Amino acid sequence: MEPQGEFAPTQTLPDEGDPKGLSNRTLDVRFTGSGSEYFRIWIVNLLLTLVTLTLYWPFARARRMAYFQNNTLVGGDPLGFHADPWKMFRGYLVMLVLGVGYWAISNFVPSLSWVPFLVLMALWPALWRASLQFRLRNTSWRGVRFAFEGDLKSAYMAMLPFFVPGLVFVLMLPAVETDEELVSELAQGAAAMMGVVTLAFLVLLPWLWARVKRYQHGGYAFAQERTSLKVGAGRFYLLFLKLVGLTLLVVFGSLAVLVAVLSVTVGVGAVYSAMGGGGAGAGTAAIFLMIIGFVAVFYLVVPLVLGPFAASRMQNLLWDNTRSEQVTFQSQLRFRSLFRVTLVNLLLLVLTLGLFWPFAKVRTARVKLEAMAVEVDGDVDQWVAKAQQRNKGVLGDAAGDFFGMDMGL
Repeated sequence: MEPQGEFAPTQTLPDEGDPKGLSNRTLDVRFTGSGSEYFRIWIVNLLLTLVTLTLYWPFARARRMAYFQNNTLVGGDPLGFHADPWKMFRGYLVMLVLGVGYWAISNFVPSLSWVPFLVLMALWPALWRASLQFRLRNTSWRGVRFAFEGDLKSAYMAMLPFFVPGLVFVLMLPAVETDEELVSELAQGAAAMMGVVTLAFLVLLPWLWARVKRYQHGGYAFAQERTSLKVGAGRFYLLFLKLVGLTLLVVFGSLAVLVAVLSVTVGVGAVYSAMGGGGAGAGTAAIFLMIIGFVAVFYLVVPLVLGPFAASRMQNLLWDNTRSEQVTFQSQLRFRSLFRVTLVNLLLLVLTLGLFWPFAKVRTARVKLEAMAVEVDGDVDQWVAKAQQRNKGVLGDAAGDFFGMDMGL
């Protein structure tokens, strides 16, 4: 049995004696979920997804979203989740058809692999906007639904620049692969062009990310409030440079420790060999330790440090600068707290062979959500009571409901 009903609408608490309408209130965010409760949902979702060859995945995602939202309390009142999982299933089928089509054309007609990529470029911003509409329209607080009011044109303006480097690669790679007599100069030119495109994309990535986030955080709406993101691209570039610097520091620091350990290992082997104990295995052991060390640095140490740092700084950057006329968000997520949780999660995941995963998700959600707060200027009860069902037109609502997609917020 689950602790709460699936997809049950959130009920507004009718307590008029509770002083919730005071001006300049700060609403704290609490997460009441537990790993043991979510484990039961997770294991059933996993088994059914495997048995149905992933067809149960949108239903599993709906159950997971319902659990996490119903256990997220803002000012003491939980978020509601109202999405129809069958609509999410329909959206999953759309994405599945696009993925299978791209795979089939890439493998059987590689010269036309740019066609499905071009189709994806044309559709993805619209699908992304529809997913935001669907997700927010089916989320509520105190009985009032959220909404996403970003327009379709702005979605294309924000998202399409991300596809340009990929399109260049797709258009150039088939010619290189299919022409066996391609002269070396042409091959070098193609490689140089790809390098330039990749470098340009990395340089422009913070600017592009700022555009996407300004569109996304500028479309959230609740009652009469609509948010905007008041932050320039310079802050994103600063965060990007910090990530690059931290990456270099972690990599070189880890390699220095690795070299020191190898030096000690080789030295001990040499001494042991001089004493007549043989030392033929010292070189093999050193190579083995070097391989393990490189794997640990790039697959464990770097993500373990960069992941929490990037997540904490990005959450604080986005939500500290997201506001509306009467609502201001606050985020004080510390790298230290998220790193500690991530480290313990990783260790327990290894020890339990992955079974700690649902507990890890709950622990991570708690530390991220409880670092948030919402400051409200005005009487919350009044503008919740005045909130009307928004009429955005049949076509706009139908688009979000038809695709039923959730690509993450």
